[in-house]
Amino acid sequence: MMSTATAITTMPNAALFTFNIFADLQGMWQYAFMRHAFEAGTVVAVVAGIIGYFIVVRQSSFAAHALSHIGFAGAAGAVLLGLNPIVGLLVFTGGGGIAIASLGRRAANRDVQIGTVLAFMLGLGVLFISLYSGYATEAYSLLFGEILGISAGDVWVTLIAGAVLLAAVAAVYRPLLFTSLDEDVAEAKGVPVFALGLVFMLLVAVATSIAVQVVGVLLIFALMVTPAAVAQRLVRRPAQGIALSVAIALAATWIGLFLSFYLSYPVSFFITTITFAVYVAVRFIQA
Repeated sequence: MMSTATAITTMPNAALFTFNIFADLQGMWQYAFMRHAFEAGTVVAVVAGIIGYFIVVRQSSFAAHALSHIGFAGAAGAVLLGLNPIVGLLVFTGGGGIAIASLGRRAANRDVQIGTVLAFMLGLGVLFISLYSGYATEAYSLLFGEILGISAGDVWVTLIAGAVLLAAVAAVYRPLLFTSLDEDVAEAKGVPVFALGLVFMLLVAVATSIAVQVVGVLLIFALMVTPAAVAQRLVRRPAQGIALSVAIALAATWIGLFLSFYLSYPVSFFITTITFAVYVAVRFIQA
């Protein structure tokens, strides 16, 4: 996988914005790493927008944030073993999601369980980093994302993972939405609340694992939570909320990539700034 720094240095220094949007896009897409970034970013934005909506409705934002940090510990462990950091990230986020769901039955009341699992996993991460004799560049790059370093193979992996995630969400959509809105009523109606909670945490784990490529571990809220939080404030119908969440995530990702190419600043900075600005604007207008 090409590193972010390598990708950035391949950008032409003379790349100038001409105010001709089609010419600018054409000039940007002549570079393979930008095409790969747009392809992977689009998949991640769609997945993050959909999963993020359920995260916000289920009041599980802390869980998503914790899983991203747990994933970093897994990435550090994978580097120690000489494996791809994404493998370790996925294993740890999946294990962390199962642990969180198993220790707390109610999605909105898991703060203690999440904090306990997070502390333990971060402790393991510190151990892995201390045991590694070299410089864990690949693991550290996940802190802020490395979308400009995504290869064609990574795009395919992201696409397959995204398709599996969306198929899983479609399969459990109705009962998952029911339990997200009111777990007590859903349980009284015979819906398997615990099993759905476990499945959802695994979905969040996989979504987090692919989303960190775009915004990184430390900025995961930009795509996983903020667009959905905006959508929830603007619309009440779940289908409309999910669509709006996806639209905001897509717009932030595409605009962020475009601005990053012509201004040579980190993509994650632009994505987080755009989503935060939209959220603040919505809150200000509503106030």
